[in-house]
Amino acid sequence: MNKQQLIDNIRRKQSFLCVGLDTDIKKIPDHLLDSHEPVFAFNKAIIDATADLCIAYKPNLAFYESMGVKGWMAFEKTVKYIREQYPDQFIIADAKRGDIGNTSAMYARTFFEELDIDAVTVAPYMGEDSVTPFLGYDKRWVILLALTSNKGSHDFQLTEDAQGERLFEKVLRRSQEWAGDEQMMYVVGATQGRAFEDIRRIVPHHFLLVPGVGAQGGSLEEVCRYGMTKDCGLIVNSSRGIIYASKGADFAEAARQAAREVQVQMAEQLKQIF
Repeated sequence: MNKQQLIDNIRRKQSFLCVGLDTDIKKIPDHLLDSHEPVFAFNKAIIDATADLCIAYKPNLAFYESMGVKGWMAFEKTVKYIREQYPDQFIIADAKRGDIGNTSAMYARTFFEELDIDAVTVAPYMGEDSVTPFLGYDKRWVILLALTSNKGSHDFQLTEDAQGERLFEKVLRRSQEWAGDEQMMYVVGATQGRAFEDIRRIVPHHFLLVPGVGAQGGSLEEVCRYGMTKDCGLIVNSSRGIIYASKGADFAEAARQAAREVQVQMAEQLKQIF
């Protein structure tokens, strides 16, 4: 999916919601545990209930890797189901990969060739040669960690060099030498508030993947005020607040209601630009 297709999808659905499939087998409704494939059964129900309200899904690899082979099988089956049933969805593998060049090339092959993923989150700490292998695929995206929503982000990302440039700003500036806004996005946590203004001064046209709205306390209105562009430029993720809206047999219906509430708010914000 290219950038214009993503923008068109946002306009058509009046949504820039990404549903995070952070599926923990210890948190899904008990009645699903008797299923042959409980994680996939849960994901399928969530996807079917929310697909018309969102433009992306983001499985977090840690939740699947924690179950070994069965988890990987559930992940692959989930991706295949989205591809076949909802081909307009943008699929993000939240993997936070990034290693020396030949290792990153294998990660890129895994996600873009074997699994048919649209985008993968990548850690920039090891620099250009750890990121560029992911950029060799047409219409596939790197989503580079820039300014994250966790408390520990202050440990390194906000540290300044002698010229007063913060580390996340250096990441934004330097990485633009590797790819443009047709192939690279950035992770910026919803809890970062007015830091979006500083980010937009450096990357005015790139899409931002924004976690932290909902359970982590980020404000959608604030994210839009400081981070939205004329093309929206935002993919806002909500995981726990949607997929665990209920632990009962009505979990899918509750997830749909939670997603609908976010989508309605997003439609209001999009009136400013579309």
